[in-house]
Amino acid sequence: MKNILVVSVNWLGDAVFSTPVYKNIKENHPGARVTAMAVPRVKAVLELCPFIDDIIVYDEDGDDRPLLDKWRLALMLRERKFDAVFLLRPSFSRALLTFLAGIPVRVGFGSKNVFGIVNHPVSDSGLEQIHRSDAYLALLERFGMTVRDRSCCLALKAESVSLAERLLLTRGIEPDEPFCVLNTGGNWDLKQWPPGRFADLARRISRERGMKVVLTGAAGDVDRVTRIAALSGVGPIELAGVTDIEGTAAVFFMSKVVISADSGPLHLASALGVRTVAIFGPTAPLITGPRGRGISTVIMKDVGCNRSPCYYLECPDNRCMKAVEVADVIKVL
Repeated sequence: MKNILVVSVNWLGDAVFSTPVYKNIKENHPGARVTAMAVPRVKAVLELCPFIDDIIVYDEDGDDRPLLDKWRLALMLRERKFDAVFLLRPSFSRALLTFLAGIPVRVGFGSKNVFGIVNHPVSDSGLEQIHRSDAYLALLERFGMTVRDRSCCLALKAESVSLAERLLLTRGIEPDEPFCVLNTGGNWDLKQWPPGRFADLARRISRERGMKVVLTGAAGDVDRVTRIAALSGVGPIELAGVTDIEGTAAVFFMSKVVISADSGPLHLASALGVRTVAIFGPTAPLITGPRGRGISTVIMKDVGCNRSPCYYLECPDNRCMKAVEVADVIKVL
């Protein structure tokens, strides 16, 4: 197989977890061209994966939603003459696209060859209990490939690092000056550490460790970051909504440590080789813990209800995240 398509997962952290898939495909098929098909929100992450040669954006909730546009996409895929496709998550609509594209080898999770759409189904038995990255790699292994490296790996362009360095200089951080990043967001509220804890942590890092603190986040995190900065009383550098994903990754790369709850940015930092401190509550480190090259310390308190991953979105007190104290984080820095 010399021309291979991988249909990506949809979320930033999961996209990071999928990066070993591309590396191991390359190792099993030297010289192969590997293309990812992905939704727009993970494109910037996959662009940092050195084992992906090309990215096709599939905007299933936007430009590619109409049936006519899906047919055009299928024709474009047909023109690319892919030898095989690996579907990293079960999706009838995506599998159908690759069928209509005439890709001869279509590998996906499932126990049945339904209508021949996925003609190489592999079992997904037991995958819900293992790390998400291992679950994606199981698609390759159960198809017959050898997996040698399970670590998540991303790489930055030198230009991105230079731009981040200049940005930080304008905010008062000199080149080679150690600083700490607090990533305060998360894709759902129950995974977020309370703002007051982040504010206390920023204060203690600044006063006790003598390090400057940078607060990162997306545009939707600006209000939270502003509140944390005000509560801290130490003037941390606020970059929420200022940098895009690649710019944030470059800030992470230059930092001494990134402290974050279980989130896409946490895994982005880990995959870049940055030291991370991960605060976990309702999710399980064995399933979604950092798997990158960076040294990671996971802090999680057993409060009974979080011994298995908890998705009780109506939780009244979020006690699993509140159980992690500022002192627990300071102790491991």
